[in-house]
Amino acid sequence: MKKYAPYIFIVGLFLCLYGELQVCPVRWDMTDDKHYSLSEASKTLLRSTDAPIEVTLLLDGDLNAGFRRLRKAAQETIEEFDVYADIVKVNDERLKVKGDSLGLSPIIIHEREQNGKTAQTTVFPYALMRYKGKRAVVTLLKNTRGLSGEENLNASIEQLEFAFMEALHLLTQQETPRVAILEGHGEPDEAHTYDLMTALSKYFQVDRGSITSEGLTDERVNAHILDGYQAILILAPQTAFSDQERFIIDQYIMRGGAVLWALNGVQLSEEVLQKDGFTPIIPLDLGLTDLLFRYGVRVNPALVQDVQCLPIPVNVSSDAEHPNFQPMPWTYAPLLLTSQGSPITKNMGQVMSTFVSPIDAVGGEDGIEKRILLATSTASRITATPGEVNLSDMNPDMSEFKYQYVPVAVSLEGAFNSAYAHRMVPEGVMTDEPVRKTGVPTRQVVIASGSIVINELQKNQPLPMGYDRYSGMQFSNRDMIVNAVLWLTDAEGLIALREKDVALRLINDRRAHEERMKIQLISTICPVAILALIGGTVFVVRKRKYAKRV
Repeated sequence: MKKYAPYIFIVGLFLCLYGELQVCPVRWDMTDDKHYSLSEASKTLLRSTDAPIEVTLLLDGDLNAGFRRLRKAAQETIEEFDVYADIVKVNDERLKVKGDSLGLSPIIIHEREQNGKTAQTTVFPYALMRYKGKRAVVTLLKNTRGLSGEENLNASIEQLEFAFMEALHLLTQQETPRVAILEGHGEPDEAHTYDLMTALSKYFQVDRGSITSEGLTDERVNAHILDGYQAILILAPQTAFSDQERFIIDQYIMRGGAVLWALNGVQLSEEVLQKDGFTPIIPLDLGLTDLLFRYGVRVNPALVQDVQCLPIPVNVSSDAEHPNFQPMPWTYAPLLLTSQGSPITKNMGQVMSTFVSPIDAVGGEDGIEKRILLATSTASRITATPGEVNLSDMNPDMSEFKYQYVPVAVSLEGAFNSAYAHRMVPEGVMTDEPVRKTGVPTRQVVIASGSIVINELQKNQPLPMGYDRYSGMQFSNRDMIVNAVLWLTDAEGLIALREKDVALRLINDRRAHEERMKIQLISTICPVAILALIGGTVFVVRKRKYAKRV
């Protein structure tokens, strides 16, 4: 082995020089979660750049351990980018001090020191990227309601690669892709979808309109009218789709178009409910059941009740002149759980909803990959139609809530089969192509409630999606819908970066405090003792070895 040692040393030195000179970088990621490895989608996007990318990290200053870990992870991610693109790290102290002048909201960190005093630190958890004169802001900290500080920081580290690549994708984008919100069936107006359109306008050109001229079905319609859009959104329609419209949507999917469906399974009147205290519920026939069934999913004509729900103000006073409103749980407004097994909903908090229907997956052998996105809690009940929703149902029998994790939103991916495979082209549709019986691989998202995508109005001003006026809490509706549309239109595979896992290895603060002296002794004495033991062993062996020669 000794005779090969010089050669091993020379080879190792050669590899180190090669890596240092960036002639042929040699990199090994020995971590279990591949923390320091970039995805092929990120490498492809970085290699496609033909100009320097300037990156300014604003997260600086006197940070606590958690934010120092986030900053270190961001710096390591930027260094990894530099292997595949020309990254220029810019240190602009003016931006770091005056980050609020860029319209960035700072984060105030309150910490209690060991002496009992409270320390306050202002940080800007952002990075700026510049490419060919364009600038994008990268948000490094993901603050999800319901997660602890350590969990939010860990989720932020998991999303760093996606956050940077999302910004770079917007900077390198040559044309703005288009998505369409279909109208003509009693869908919510622009005021009630304002927050959705604002959120999507960062990534897409958002158009609105009906498939047929002004919603009429007696005129001839081009079967390829939707082909210019990467995705279409069908949001809470109230009236049935015509045979023409169903055919156009079906063939759009067969040609690779993506669809987000947000459909109500039942029909009810919230005005009557508020006025009379009860309202009947009946199935809502939109004429889409056969299409969705063919694609592998069914929205059931029923309502889901959940113990984990939003409260609503209820007047508990018998005196009409002196009302007394108290918060009462409204089981028809479930707080939905998000799946950690999908890039759409990973590391996301609860989603607010009202009057949600259950979803069934059908056609298990159709080759379509189905993932649950949203589900109820472990204590749910299903109300069948025809039935009734009553405001007096505030204290239901808990023994009836026996269902667990009822799916209410799913994603579908694969090559779908057409619902018009053995049917004639509807009259009034203009097309020069035969009916496509099987489509090219594409994606769909089906949500069994229109309430998730609607924003409320307060004094005629739109509120954010997922904002509950009564409790003042903000839920994850907006992030979920935006991620869903990004997933539908993601041809580069960047949205899959949200599935990256980084193991959360936290210190047990209580044990560390209780065993502080023990840990200090072990960490200081053991290395010295081990070194002394090795040195003593070597000394004794050498002494005996050379004593024999003498």
